[in-house]
Amino acid sequence: MISLNLTGATRLNVIVGDPIAQVKSPGGVTKAFVDRGYDGILVPVQVDGAHLEGLLKALTEVRNLDGIIVTVPHKFACFAFCVSATERSRLLGSVNIMRRRPEGGWHGDIVDGLGFVGAVRANGGEPSGKRALLVGAGGAGSAIAMALVEAGVHSLAIHDSDTARRDQLIAKLKTLGRAEISAGIADPSGFDLVANATPLGMRAGDPYPVDVSKLNSETFVGCVVTSPAVSPLVEAARRLGSRTSTGTDMYNALQSSMIDFLLTRDGAR
Repeated sequence: MISLNLTGATRLNVIVGDPIAQVKSPGGVTKAFVDRGYDGILVPVQVDGAHLEGLLKALTEVRNLDGIIVTVPHKFACFAFCVSATERSRLLGSVNIMRRRPEGGWHGDIVDGLGFVGAVRANGGEPSGKRALLVGAGGAGSAIAMALVEAGVHSLAIHDSDTARRDQLIAKLKTLGRAEISAGIADPSGFDLVANATPLGMRAGDPYPVDVSKLNSETFVGCVVTSPAVSPLVEAARRLGSRTSTGTDMYNALQSSMIDFLLTRDGAR
């Protein structure tokens, strides 16, 4: 139970996405705000791409609004609205958190990758030295790819039906000079770690993001899907005896980083 004392002094934060009903963060983030002594709440806002810019302009004028969390599919578009951003966010061209700058405008970062790697490690996995397959090169996928490379994977294959987006991400990651980066397919054979960074599994009847018949019990399977709590991909992997991490595990691992960022008030960090 969250004990709130909502008044005119309560600060606003929003999470924007389309869809938005699947997100679990409003309650958890609001509780974390309370626990840290910050009089603020997080409110979900559903907006499509055609109206995102208008919303962001309006939110900039809401003077009691401090921060924005960004979810699918707006992470690249919201980066373009930021005046400044962290180094990793600039490399990837995407954000999943934004905070108001004291001097005006928004400062952005993307911590999805930190959450994914944290969830893998919390569930007995370790990316270092492993052969990894990532499915999905969108905002979350880009951040996960970078975090896996920084966590020391031996190689990373990236699969996305949007080949141009996939190739752009591969080119960006190669500038880091770490790990072998290549294009992949939806076949998990030979990989130690499989990461699903697509929404496949959210809707009944979705296809699997990879060929689950090619999985084996030694492959760690991580997924970003939060609703259902256990995605069909994770269910299939668990039936084989694989270690897994869920979208909720990922969120739990990154919430602290998000709160730290949102509550920073001394400029870019």
